[in-house]
Amino acid sequence: MAFGVKTNERPGTRAELKFARFSAYKAREVLNLIRNKPVAEAQAILQLTERGAADPILKVLNSAIANAEHNDSIAADELYVSACFADEGPTLKRFRPRARGRAGRINKRTCHITVIVSRFSADELEAARAKQARRGTAPGAAASRSRRVAGSRKSGETAAPAAATPTDEAPLDQDSGTDAPASEEVLVDEVVASDAPVDEITDETVTDEVVDADEATEDDAATDASEEGDK
Repeated sequence: MAFGVKTNERPGTRAELKFARFSAYKAREVLNLIRNKPVAEAQAILQLTERGAADPILKVLNSAIANAEHNDSIAADELYVSACFADEGPTLKRFRPRARGRAGRINKRTCHITVIVSRFSADELEAARAKQARRGTAPGAAASRSRRVAGSRKSGETAAPAAATPTDEAPLDQDSGTDAPASEEVLVDEVVASDAPVDEITDETVTDEVVDADEATEDDAATDASEEGDK
C-alpha cells in the first residue's frame, strides 16, 4: 500500500461497488483476507469464505480483473490485489414499535467497496514463474490440459459411430475369424438330402426281410402240424 497517496490516485486498475447493503466493518473483515494476494488466490479465498460480504466482494474483484485485461491489456496471472478498502455510506433509519408508545431505532448501514489490482514487478513475476516451474504448474498448464482432454473426447466420439457402422460384407466365421464360404452350406445341405432317403430305405428293407422270415417260419410250422394230423 502506498502511504501519502490519495485514495482516488492510487495506481492500478480498480472496480467499485456503491451502496452495498451491509456495514463497512463486515466488509473490512473480508477485505483483510485478500489484501496483497495474487488474484487467483484471492478468488479462492473469497469462494471459501463463509461470510455474506464475500460474494459481493468476489464480484468486485472479478470486475477489476476484467477491467485490467480489457482496458490495460494485463494478463490475469500477473495481477495481485494491491489495495482494497470499504468506506462508510449513508445509513438508512428505520424504527420498530416498542413498549409504552416508544420507538426503537434500527440503523441499516451501507458502504462503498473499492478493489484495486496491479501488475507484479518484473522481479516478482520472474520469481513466481520460477516457483511455478519448480512445482510443474506453469501458467496455462491447466487450460492446455483441459483442451487436450476435450480434443481426445471429441475424437473418440467421432470414431465410435464409424466403428459401429454396419457393412454389407460376408459374415465372419466365429471360429477362424475369416469370411465363411457360401458353398459350404450348399454342400452340407446336399449331403443331408442324399443321406436321409438312404437311411430310410435301408431300415425299411431290413424290417421287411425280418417280417417275411417270421411269416415263413410260422407257415412251415402250421404245414408240419397239419401233415402230422393227417397221418
